[in-house]
Formats: sequence, structure tokens, C-alpha cells
Amino acid sequence: MEVPSVSWPEARAVPGLRVVDLRSPAEYREDHLPGAFSVPLLEDAQRAIVGTLYRKESPQAAMEAGLGMVEASLERLLEGLLGPEAPLEEARRRFRGLAERLRRGEAPAPAEAGPPPPGGLLLYCWRGGLRSRSVGAWLAALGVPGVRVLEGGYKAFRAWVRAELAAFDAATPLILLRGPTGVGKTRILQHLERALPGSTLDLEGLARHRSSILGDIGLEPAGARAFETGLADRLGRLGPPPWFVEGESRKVGDRVIPEPLWRAMEAGVQIRLDAPLSWRVGLLREEYLASPGAREQFLERLPFLEKRLGPSWAGRLREALRAGRVDEVAEVLLLRYYDIRYARSDRRRRFLLHLRADDPEIVPRLLELRSRLAAGAGNAPQTAAPTPPPACVDSSASPEAPAPTSPRSSTRA
Repeated sequence: MEVPSVSWPEARAVPGLRVVDLRSPAEYREDHLPGAFSVPLLEDAQRAIVGTLYRKESPQAAMEAGLGMVEASLERLLEGLLGPEAPLEEARRRFRGLAERLRRGEAPAPAEAGPPPPGGLLLYCWRGGLRSRSVGAWLAALGVPGVRVLEGGYKAFRAWVRAELAAFDAATPLILLRGPTGVGKTRILQHLERALPGSTLDLEGLARHRSSILGDIGLEPAGARAFETGLADRLGRLGPPPWFVEGESRKVGDRVIPEPLWRAMEAGVQIRLDAPLSWRVGLLREEYLASPGAREQFLERLPFLEKRLGPSWAGRLREALRAGRVDEVAEVLLLRYYDIRYARSDRRRRFLLHLRADDPEIVPRLLELRSRLAAGAGNAPQTAAPTPPPACVDSSASPEAPAPTSPRSSTRA
């Protein structure tokens, strides 16, 4: 029985579509379609065995081994696809009939593309080939309605991702939130998104990295493919611009921002955010040390930072952290390391506005700015030269700020 195929641009617009990744768990972990859940036909070790048989013996030997492995796990597969109430015995009988046809070389042929119904089931494997078409035919034989196969499989989806990112319009208006480490740019993006859904692009969230030497503490960074998938999907779900984006360097951790988006970020309206040192220290404490095991990860990174601070700092930050003086360590890193680096990187920028990140009205102010820009009333060229932070913000934002000589001598938050 043939199963209709459908392209990803058609499928992604269908409400309630259930997307199933039939590839191995390792392939799924590397990247998968947005919202897809994993129901692997073969586990990682099984896939390796089948691949070895294919290369060293024959495709027929690989198929026989694969069919045996799949049949042994039919109950798991059926429950993953249809739930615990699925008809197991009927499924076994249908599978054996399908297996015999596959052995005779009668692989299910792809049907004409057609949109899946709302709430339907979309199956995919690497190239939309034997795995997904066979499972689709099996489910269709069981009377499961609304089954579709992804046209071209994951490989075609990757081509769509690359094309979407390459086609991004570098003239798209953006509002860049910039400021030294710890002012809470990501939190402000989250507040903005709640106030106006579809108005923000959180690159650090997509990369699962805070874009610094300590940026992956308590996180599992996204791989290159997963980052690109998340970015392409998010861009397609945003509302009308201008969008709020956190100012970044070209890389977020190890992930590279695509060239067209990077050009739009560099040309966007630049907003400088500042906050008192105590505010920034508190935020770093909450974000970097809240998860289990974070303190140990922090300790592992401190030798690198102590080395960058100078020979006299060797071991001192680690000693302070082990003693529980978290705020002191944060102050030293902000004043002596991060603020200096930030001041150098943003020295050339021209900011349209300086705002306080701890202002309770920060979100309404930014939304008002966005409204003016969207209406064309506030998009004048950025001609204002860089200015120092407002006087009410402490000196931590300046590279010339006085820094403590040791963790113990720094001012507590």
C-alpha cells in the first residue's frame, strides 16, 4: 500500500501534526525536525551492525538482519507510534506480509504528495526511503488514517534549513540589546516575548550557550545542525519586524551566526543596557550556579580565567569559590575580565539609547521604541556618538573602573 509524501514547507503549516523520527537515537540527538519525537527502528548498536553487514556482506544480508531486529521490537515501535492500545497481533501479521514483499524487492513506492490532515502522522528517515515508506505502508495496512512520509526525508529538510538561512534578508530591521555581562539581556528578551509573542530572537537560547568561557555551565550546548534547525524554525514563526535580538559576537559559543543575519544585526538599532554591580552579581549567581553540578563546572573553568587575570591570581578565585564567597568571585570576573573585554568590543558602536536594565519600566520602554520604529517614526540614522553609562549606574561598566586587589577586598553585593 502506497503512502502519500509531503514536503516540509507543506507539513509544517498543518495544525497538530505528529512528527516521528525513525532514525537511530544518535541521529536524533544530533538534530531532528522541530517537535519530532524519536521512535527508532534500530538502536545505535543495531544500526552499526546492519551498516557493517551492508558494507562487508550484501544489502540482502543487511535487510534480513534489520527485519529481524525490527520484528523483535514491534511492541515498542507500535506503542511509540500509536500508543499502548495498538493491535499488536494484527500488527505482527501485517509486518510479516510486508517483510516478505520487501525480501522479494517489492519496496513500497512513494505516492503523490498531498497535505496531511490536522493531527496526522508524519514519518521520516534519512532520505524518505525504505524505512519511512515501509513503516508508513505498515501503518496504512493497519487502517491508521492520516499517515504521511516526509518527501526527501531528513536530507531534504537540511536543504530547506540551509536555504532558509541563506535567504534571510539582511535588510530586516532589528533592535539589538547590548550591555556588559550580567545586565540580564536574556531575561529582558523573555519578558518582551511574553508581552509581545513573536517579537524576539534568542540566539543564546537556540545555541544553549551564554556566549562566554562560562557560557555552557549547567547547559548542554546545541550542535551546529541543531542550532541551524532551531534558528530556521524560529525565523519562520516570528511576527513582523523589527525583532529584539541580544547583541552577540559572530559566534554564540561554538555556533556561528549565518552571514545574512549577522549583517542585519550589525546594521540594526543598538540599545545599551546597564545595571548596578550588585544587580549583575546577583543575576550571575542565579544563572550560573543554580543547576546541580554547576559549582564544579565553574571551578574547572577558573584556572583559565585566573591565568587571563595575571600570575598573582593563580588559585585565588578557586579558593574563594570553595569558601562560598560567590559574590566576590563574580565581582572580580565582572570588573577585571568581562567589563574590559566588553568595552573594547563595543567601543566603535553608536547607541540610539542608554537604558537601565533594572528599570521596572524597561519592557514598556522597549516596546514603545519598537512601535515607533515599526511606524517609521524612530528609524533615523544612528548618528549619536557613544556616551558613557548614566551616572546612576556604578562604575562596573567602565574599563577604567577601580578593581579590587583580591576577592576579599571587593565590595559585597
